[in-house]
Amino acid sequence: MRTALRQVGTQLRNPRMTGDRRSVRTRRALRDALAAEIEATGDLTQVTVTAVTDRASVTRRTFYSHFKDINDLVGQIEAETIRDLKGLVGNIAAVNLDILQDALDGFAPCPGSEELLSYFKEHGDYLAALLGDGGDPAFVERLKRMARDVIAARAAKGLDLELLGPIFDYYLTFSISAEVGVLVRWLTSGMHESVAVMARVMTSLMFVRPGDLYGRAIDFDIPTIALALLSAGDGAGTAGRRSVGDGARLVAGDSGPRVERASDNG
Repeated sequence: MRTALRQVGTQLRNPRMTGDRRSVRTRRALRDALAAEIEATGDLTQVTVTAVTDRASVTRRTFYSHFKDINDLVGQIEAETIRDLKGLVGNIAAVNLDILQDALDGFAPCPGSEELLSYFKEHGDYLAALLGDGGDPAFVERLKRMARDVIAARAAKGLDLELLGPIFDYYLTFSISAEVGVLVRWLTSGMHESVAVMARVMTSLMFVRPGDLYGRAIDFDIPTIALALLSAGDGAGTAGRRSVGDGARLVAGDSGPRVERASDNG
């Protein structure tokens, strides 16, 4: 009883505390109502302020005290999500290959992946609506851009990007799009797999080679392919036009791909 009275007294002395909590509850109610309306209409563009406020049991005046319109509500939700996810993606990007190899050997998830998936699980009620077919298509692209911004510098560490030519850029685009696509698929299809299982699935998918699922693994040498692109030159940009000379080949070194020339061996 005394604790309750102290809490009431604190709120009376500090009305801002009560107002802040009320504001948070209101914004959450509007966020959840938005998600419900997307699910109900099947199309974000058809969602109206009136429908959202009616579902959230708040007035239009209250809505406009927080947001300019539906687009502003959506934009603020997405911006907050991007901010939250940036650190989680950064934790995954910081994992080195030795740690990742240990995880794969023990059929464990990449460190940080369970935390990332747990975030989506916790906020799945509204993220599934925004990332689903009736949501905001631009949101997925914003997630990809954020992931690329976080991962690119780390992924390029130790590599000679000029020698790799366009492969690195397209590899990043391919891998990030694939991982985001799998995550969104899991989220919007009901998250039937547990976070622990899905983290292992996504970690494993990063290293599936063409043909693995069909029992016919196809091995290929990325350094050799990169060198072939460099030699061809056409369509490969500035790096593609760089001459590496006769008798040279691109090989995997301890610090990344490098050019090895015939003269280096004798």
